Amino acid sequence: MDKLTALLPAIPLSSAILIALLAGRPQRSLARLSVAFSVITLLLAAASLVLYLSERDAQWISSGLPWGSLYHDPLSSIMSLAVAGISLVVHVYSVRYMAEERGYVRFFVLLDLMTATILLMVAAGDLITLLVAWHLVGVLLYFLLGHDLQRPTAQRYAFWTFFTYRLGDLPLALAAVLLYQAFGTVSLPALFEHLAAAPDTQTIFGLPLAATVGLLVALAAFARSAQFPLHTWLPYTMEGPTPVSALMHAGIVNAGGFIITRFAPVFVYAGEVLHLVFAVGLVTAILGSVLMLTQNDIKKSLGYSTMGQMGFMFVECGVGAFSLAIYHLIAHGLFKGTLFLGAGGVIGNARNHDGVPQDDVYTFVVERKPVASRLPWVVAAAITVVVPFVILGLSHWLVGGDFVGQQGGIILLFFGWVTGAQLLFATYRLHAESPWRLMGMIILSLTIVVAGYTLIEHAFSQFLFPDQNLSERIYAAASIPWATFDVLVAILTAAIVLGWLATYYAAARGGTRDGDVSPLKLAFYSLISRELYVADVYARLTESVLALSKRLNVWTRWV
Repeated sequence: MDKLTALLPAIPLSSAILIALLAGRPQRSLARLSVAFSVITLLLAAASLVLYLSERDAQWISSGLPWGSLYHDPLSSIMSLAVAGISLVVHVYSVRYMAEERGYVRFFVLLDLMTATILLMVAAGDLITLLVAWHLVGVLLYFLLGHDLQRPTAQRYAFWTFFTYRLGDLPLALAAVLLYQAFGTVSLPALFEHLAAAPDTQTIFGLPLAATVGLLVALAAFARSAQFPLHTWLPYTMEGPTPVSALMHAGIVNAGGFIITRFAPVFVYAGEVLHLVFAVGLVTAILGSVLMLTQNDIKKSLGYSTMGQMGFMFVECGVGAFSLAIYHLIAHGLFKGTLFLGAGGVIGNARNHDGVPQDDVYTFVVERKPVASRLPWVVAAAITVVVPFVILGLSHWLVGGDFVGQQGGIILLFFGWVTGAQLLFATYRLHAESPWRLMGMIILSLTIVVAGYTLIEHAFSQFLFPDQNLSERIYAAASIPWATFDVLVAILTAAIVLGWLATYYAAARGGTRDGDVSPLKLAFYSLISRELYVADVYARLTESVLALSKRLNVWTRWV
């Protein structure tokens, strides 16, 4: 098992080196060589997961040095399979899509290096290896987003992403320093054992170590997964090539959920931090969904959709459902990756033809027309529900133990309700002309959401946390008073009812508007159309900081 775990990041790294050495050969041949290495990586990742399921034994693989260790456990094995699968899809798509772009070979070298780095990150067994891989993901993403060296906007937004990622690196690096200062080791399993033996350990200034480290890890995750107000870089990364957007939205941006789950033993003693994660995730989910619905750019709309889904993932982490968050991560990655590549196809058709491309995605998102075929629903359901469920669900859902955790009712009700509301809205838009079909889809959607997430949460919890005690303690740490939960449900109910009343009112008037628009509506429209002015606030802060630095520079000349 140790050799297999070490080979996973080594295969794409070898591919990158080999393609760089053979750069003078025909470009298409080198691209196909990269695809072949991706197929091998996916097969190895699948074998690694099967091996773990047969042996049921997590292993920490040392390199003989204080760093460079790997950790083969349920989280790393399932994440490796998801990363390898998404990477293969992006590789295959890029062979033709990037054929006319400059730097064709360089793109595949960077793509292989990114795959190797992410695989190293999810399998890192110590803090140093984790930090190095975490940092390299940001660096490689900068080069991939700025792949087109002739476009200043691509370079600008690539640097924007790079800067945000560097901000997110600082809290994680500080958390690593605090853990090493407290226990004198960088090994992740050893650190978690020390923390479990001494959960009341304090750090500098007498602060509780677990809560401090948990907060720092959460801050790093916020920046990496575009949580409000650190989300502005995500919708503006569309200047990069479409395959990079697919890889980023399907895999890289999910790193926040991964890092929180990796540090799950720390959050057992940091319940307050989980409440913060829940609040930030909830705000991000709502704002991301609202901004997604108001965009007229297809890729930007998908970007805000990703932001909303990352918010849902953090909501799940905040209520202690780490296993559900990992399922959400995998399902969203597969779905969003194929969706982005589909958007790339629409954009490619628009570039090659003078007329408006006749595509279901374009007509649904831009022209607001129902799609003619029901096939996308079947494909979406298969990708988001059936595939991950077949991988793990069928092999675990009959295993004994509590059916849901202590907070299972809260998780299912809240997540099912919010997701169901989103499905209701989408279903309404697709079937507004057929009320009976609409009602049928509403009932079917809610049944799938509630039943599906109940079974999947149980199956993934059995797989990711074989120690049921750890899972139950996470739920206990994330628990909230029932009064607070009742208030949240009341607010959510009011929001959904108001939304449906507004939809009904607009439909009853046939979408027409008479008379002048009220100032309140205009102000709301301005707020949404300017994306809550968050980017404008950052721009103003940047100008202020630059002006202050110039003033300080002048003053220091007289010192």
